[in-house]
Amino acid sequence: MASSSQNTFDESIDETFDQYFDQVFDETFEHMFNAQGDQEDERRTRKKRVFIERNREEGHLRLWNDYFSDSPTYTENQFRRRFRMNKGLFMHIVDRLSNEVQFFRQKKDGIGRLGLSTLQKCTAAIRVLAYGSALDAVDEYLRLGATTTRLCMENFVEAIINLFGDEYLMRPTPADLQRLLHIGEIRGFPGMIGSIDCMHWEWKNCPTAWKGQYSRGSGKPTIVLEAVASYDLWIWHAFFGPPGTLNDINVLDRSPVFDDIINGQAPQVNFTVNGRGYNLAYYLTDGIYPKWATFIQSIRLPQGPKAVLFAQRQEASRKDVERAFGVLQARFAIVKNPALSWDKVKIGKIMRACIILHNMIVEDERDEYTDEQDEYTQYDVSDFQQGEGSGSSNVDLTYYTDRPTNIANQMGVRTRIRDRQAHQQLKGDLVEHIWHKFGRDQDNN
Repeated sequence: MASSSQNTFDESIDETFDQYFDQVFDETFEHMFNAQGDQEDERRTRKKRVFIERNREEGHLRLWNDYFSDSPTYTENQFRRRFRMNKGLFMHIVDRLSNEVQFFRQKKDGIGRLGLSTLQKCTAAIRVLAYGSALDAVDEYLRLGATTTRLCMENFVEAIINLFGDEYLMRPTPADLQRLLHIGEIRGFPGMIGSIDCMHWEWKNCPTAWKGQYSRGSGKPTIVLEAVASYDLWIWHAFFGPPGTLNDINVLDRSPVFDDIINGQAPQVNFTVNGRGYNLAYYLTDGIYPKWATFIQSIRLPQGPKAVLFAQRQEASRKDVERAFGVLQARFAIVKNPALSWDKVKIGKIMRACIILHNMIVEDERDEYTDEQDEYTQYDVSDFQQGEGSGSSNVDLTYYTDRPTNIANQMGVRTRIRDRQAHQQLKGDLVEHIWHKFGRDQDNN
């Protein structure tokens, strides 16, 4: 009897405890759920986007009165310095973008209010590229936010590549080659069509997993640009993307610079130096490049007046590509400052667009300035017309565009390009040619 009463008492205690535990658990869970809901509501409230009325119409009116009205506030020279190009070229770009790219067309919103004008969008993109400034640096003047400025820049570089890339970043035509060969012959290098070198662009926001691959001796990650430039600073070839740990030779192994020759799609070039005929054009390079038939380096320790004169002429002419890099970075500071994007593809598009714009400016100003008048200048070829020389060059306009029929033909062309004996022979002939052309001035001095 006592045992039965004890069991009933224990069951009553257990039931009471279970009820109490369930009540405490429910209250605690409900409290935690409500607290989490309050935090989510608070977080959602904090993330609410703030609308700022920027009065974009005032930004367009100010921009129009400053640069594009019949009596603008600022002069043509000030426009060129701030936009990096003449007004006519800028308006040509604006016209193409407004007609052919949907993003740059001025549209109305739901209440019929006009959005940002094409001039505002293009100016914002150019200012970011030219000054390398923060995205919100144009907010106070043009009246558009940082996010909109980023969209303007990304769409601008895409449009420049799509609309102008085929025209302003292509391989030389036969007419271009004839002009380049003519200038090269005047300067003492028959058969020379430009200078080749590499430039590094620091990548500040390189992903941590890639830093070892992209970091060079300075410890900072960089991306390499290989370029070929001519006397007028036109960039004919641009290969961008190799990691900064690669030197010029490693980049050359990946570069498509000679693909047209190997595939039989390059015009046939014929020239004579010191009475000997050649049919492969060449580039001037620095000492790191290999001794191929298509590269001519300086003489490191020249012995004798002929070698000294050749080294002076080669090093002076090879600076074309260095000047092109300097002008590119001076015009578009975004490629001089460390790249802030995390996306390598976007960085590559920015570089490509800047090179295309650079070539457009070179074409627009090619005959406008002389060396004494402007920092972005071309050579006065009369400086090099000092002797008759013993060389000539021409381009066969009837060139083949068919690919070689088999891999053996391609390997044969590659062997010709890398022929060290032809390199030594051409270099020796150039030494004699330059001495014959300019040597008497050396004797007079």
